[in-house]
Amino acid sequence: MAEVHGRPLSDARRRVGSLAQVARIDSFVETEAESRGARRLRMINGGGLEIELHPDRSLDIGQVTLDGIPVAWMEPAGISAPAFFNPIGRGWLRTFGGGLLTTCGLDTFGSPSSDDGTELGQHGRITATPARMITTSSQDGAVVVEAIMRQSTIFGENLTLRRRINSEVGSDTFQVEDVVTNEGYAETPHMILYHVNLGWPLLEEGAELTVPSAGVEPRDDVAAAGLGSWNQIQPPVADFQEQVFLHTFDGDGVGEVTLDNHRVGVGLTLRFDLSHLPVMYQWSMYSEGSYVLGLEPANCPGVLGRRQTRTDGSLPVLRAGESVSYRIELQLRRLDGKR
Repeated sequence: MAEVHGRPLSDARRRVGSLAQVARIDSFVETEAESRGARRLRMINGGGLEIELHPDRSLDIGQVTLDGIPVAWMEPAGISAPAFFNPIGRGWLRTFGGGLLTTCGLDTFGSPSSDDGTELGQHGRITATPARMITTSSQDGAVVVEAIMRQSTIFGENLTLRRRINSEVGSDTFQVEDVVTNEGYAETPHMILYHVNLGWPLLEEGAELTVPSAGVEPRDDVAAAGLGSWNQIQPPVADFQEQVFLHTFDGDGVGEVTLDNHRVGVGLTLRFDLSHLPVMYQWSMYSEGSYVLGLEPANCPGVLGRRQTRTDGSLPVLRAGESVSYRIELQLRRLDGKR
């Protein structure tokens, strides 16, 4: 059992009237600009972790801090309410608020495309889908939030995403556990990508990126020019062009990717189940004002969009009634004995 501020949980309970004094889930409603009316939760785990959750954006994750140090990249406009979402073409970028986790899917991710008579926008629709049901709890030694989202249309897909985010009280780790189910009566394409967005001060020159991949492929000529230095974090520069790399892995165990910054004393570890998330995209964007590293586990190599993924023969599908489970874990580690 993890400790709570240096004491075992059982001892900590003797010292507070309620565990909410040190570990709880707070609930808010946004009041400003494009976020107005949207719900926001703050998960406090008693171990120095504070995690912002956005139920109206498929329970995606906003800013996350360890001992007050932020680790996620945030877009200037912030995370907006779903009413502002534009699913057409590259309209997704208009309301991509960043945050530690943006979910892409459930029937496509990557570039816009036209497939099987359907126009598909960049990275899909699920991130702008509000949760239909939410439960929160801080008991049994953990803080937990659960929700369900549905992506459906007449004559098309009927997919649900059941999400559980939990963190053991006093720990430096939290998990995102998803179950995607095809509740329709026909086979449907299913693509999902977990867009994890890291920013300053965790991300800066001198930070150490480790990806134990078996192979690294550039998306295009721009990325090919940076292939020899894909794991070197650069300082922000003007007019940097994004570089995207595909990482593949051997086996079906657990992928473990780390970014360590000894200057600020914080390291992040991302773990994901390779049996269901066999590849990871790396989005290196080292531009002034848009300074972000994306680590993006995915269920297929589909960054060029669903049409190309189908053409390549790598398009995943879910049969009627079929479910698939995903799990990612994020650990924020204190380095060099810093607290």
